[in-house]
Amino acid sequence: MRKNQTDKLRLAIIGLGYVGLPLAILFQSKGFDVLGIDNSMEKLECIKSGKSYLSDFTDDEFKRLSESINFNTSTTYEGIRSVNVCILCVPTPLNKQFEPDMQYIESAIDSISPFLGNGQLIILESSTYPGTTEQFVLPKLIEKGLKIKTDFLLGYSPERIDPGNSSYELKSIPKLISGVTEECKQKIEMLYSQVFDRTVLVSSPVVAEMTKLLENTQRFINISFINEMAILCNGLKINIWEVLEAADTKPFGFTKYSPGPGIGGHCIPVDPLYLSWRAAQQGMGSKFIDVSKKINDEMPHYIIKRIRELLEVNKQLQFNNGKLLVIGLTYKKDVNDVRESTALTIFKKLLKEVASVDYYDPFIPEIYIDGRSYSSISTINENLQDYDCVVILTNHSNIDYQYLVKNSNIIFDTRNQIKGKNPNVIAL
Repeated sequence: MRKNQTDKLRLAIIGLGYVGLPLAILFQSKGFDVLGIDNSMEKLECIKSGKSYLSDFTDDEFKRLSESINFNTSTTYEGIRSVNVCILCVPTPLNKQFEPDMQYIESAIDSISPFLGNGQLIILESSTYPGTTEQFVLPKLIEKGLKIKTDFLLGYSPERIDPGNSSYELKSIPKLISGVTEECKQKIEMLYSQVFDRTVLVSSPVVAEMTKLLENTQRFINISFINEMAILCNGLKINIWEVLEAADTKPFGFTKYSPGPGIGGHCIPVDPLYLSWRAAQQGMGSKFIDVSKKINDEMPHYIIKRIRELLEVNKQLQFNNGKLLVIGLTYKKDVNDVRESTALTIFKKLLKEVASVDYYDPFIPEIYIDGRSYSSISTINENLQDYDCVVILTNHSNIDYQYLVKNSNIIFDTRNQIKGKNPNVIAL
C-alpha cells in the first residue's frame, strides 16, 4: 500500500450514513475505487437517483457521485473479496439498559468474514467503548478462523464529523489512527495520509477509542453544566446570556458553552454512556457523567415548565388549552437528524399535554410519532398571531427570526437566537 498508488487500492465502506458516505465521497474524489455497502435499498436508490438524504450534501453532489466511474454500491458483501480495505461505519447505539448495543458491528463482521483472507485491512470508525477493537472485533474475526497478519489487518480510526458545520472540510480535520500491530498502524497511516491533511498516530486502538470518548464527554459535561447554570440564573432572575458574554471577555481560563433545550444527536449524549458502562465493568464510578446525564434528562421537563409559566402568567391561559408553534425538531441546526433530539422529546410531550401544537422544520417535512403522521406547516409567514406561544427549540439558519419577532405574541427562545431586547421574546 504505497502512496500515490490509488489505482491499485479498492475500498469497501460498510454503512453509508452521515459518517460512511462523506468518507466514501472523500476517497472517491481522490481517485480511489470505492464500493459502498448498505442494507438500506432506500439509501442506494437515493444515491442512484441523485437525491441527497444528508443535509450537508446537495442533490448535485449525489448525482456526480452516482455518475462517477470509481464508485459503486451494493447491499451484498461478495465484493469484499476484491477490496484491499474495508472500513466499518455502522451504528453503535445504546440498548434500553444504556449499555452498548454491538449488534451492528457484529453483523458487519459476520457479513464480511466469509470474504476475507487476502490480507485486507479492516478499520473500525464507529464511536464505541475503550477496548472494542482489540477485545471485541479482533476475537470475533479470529473465531471465524481468520488469522491476523495473514488473513487480515485491523485498526481503529474514530470519525470526527460535525454535521451542519461547514467551517471544516472533512479532509482538514486531523485523522486519529491506530492499529493492533505495527504493520497495521503503518498501512492505516499510508491510507489515510493520502486523503487527509494530517494524520495523528497513537500507540493503540484503545487510546484512539478513549480519545474519541474524552472529546465528546468533555462537551457533554460542559453543556450540562451550563444548562444547570441557566436554570440557576433564571431562578435568581439573572440573564445567563449576559453572564456568558461577560465571562467570554476573559482571554484565558474560560471556554464558552451555550445552554439550550438539551443535548441531542447520536454522539454527544451517547458516547459518555459507553464510558460510564466501561467504568462500571471495571468496578469504577463516573460521577461527572452520571450527574450530567441527570441534568440532560431533566431539560425537557424544565423547558415545558417554562412554557407553562409563560402561558399561565403572561397570557393568563391554562397550559393545556394553549396553541403552540414549535420551531425545529432536529437535534441541532441545519441538519435533518432527529436521533436523540431533545427538541423532538419536548414536541412529543407537548402533543400529550397541550390542546394544539404545530411545528415548523424545513429539514423535517414529515415525522411519524406513535404511528401517526405529523407534517411541518408550510410557512411561518402566515397566521403567527393564532399561536399563543412560539417555541424556538432548534435555530435553523434559513428562518426569518425578525419576522417571528414582529408577528408573534410570545416567543420562548431556548437558543438565544434572537438577540437584543424584545418585549415579546423570553430567552432560556
